[in-house]
Amino acid sequence: MKIVFIADFFVDEVPGGGELNNEELINLFNGTKNYYNEIAKIKSSDVSLNLLKENSNLSFIVSNFVNLSPDCKDFLERECHYVIYEHDHKYLINRNPARFKDFLAPKEAIVNYDFYKNAKAVFCQSDFHSGIVKKNLNLDNIVSLGGNLWDTTSLEKMIDFAKKDKREACSIMNSPISHKNPIGAVNYCKKQNLDFELINPCTYYEFLDKISNNDTFVFFPQTPETLSRVVVEARMMNMKVITNSLVGASGEGWFKLKGEPLISFFQNKRKEILRTVGDYLK
Repeated sequence: MKIVFIADFFVDEVPGGGELNNEELINLFNGTKNYYNEIAKIKSSDVSLNLLKENSNLSFIVSNFVNLSPDCKDFLERECHYVIYEHDHKYLINRNPARFKDFLAPKEAIVNYDFYKNAKAVFCQSDFHSGIVKKNLNLDNIVSLGGNLWDTTSLEKMIDFAKKDKREACSIMNSPISHKNPIGAVNYCKKQNLDFELINPCTYYEFLDKISNNDTFVFFPQTPETLSRVVVEARMMNMKVITNSLVGASGEGWFKLKGEPLISFFQNKRKEILRTVGDYLK
């Protein structure tokens, strides 16, 4: 089986959580000969109608697709075997369900409905995420993966970070993205008389090293987090988490775990997610 992986960006351009997850999924397919012969990565902006026509016999994984043309989406719907690996809410015109009461958008705010409907599966990051998608689209092809993917190097490093002696203080991600709401976390710590440290943007492993110096991670996002990798990473690094109901990870059964038991869970989760996605591509 040959697979084409379509995304707006890949990790070499945008090292975000979705891109990190996608890269590891691609690497897992690359290391599993039982599933496929070859996997090709292509940016959504580079996908053409001719390319799809020439490769319509292949299977497609469509991740973020903002730059995929309407003609290409229409052809995929009609002629191709594809799944959607959803990282947010691209069935909404504004991609933000928090703007609507109970996360339920009016019909005029729904976009790309047929693209989701005709996918063999729409993979979501958590039960919280899939619940919002189902509420808005009312489709039966929506599948919760119940987690994300980390490479083995990252998981091994988090074992070391989990074992560190930690001071009684709160780590706050000083994100430039306003809806990550670092101001809300700071105000909470001040109100509760908690020592805190703002962690500025830096390289991935440097960031993990810095936040794991403290025993608590505080995070109050203002929009739904489909999972929240950083919250899961904090738990893997043996930290307490103070957050709100907008974090998808907090509703998963495994969220009660932390430290090495949670790291072990996600080591096993790699095979489970690969198998689930692969089964829908057959």
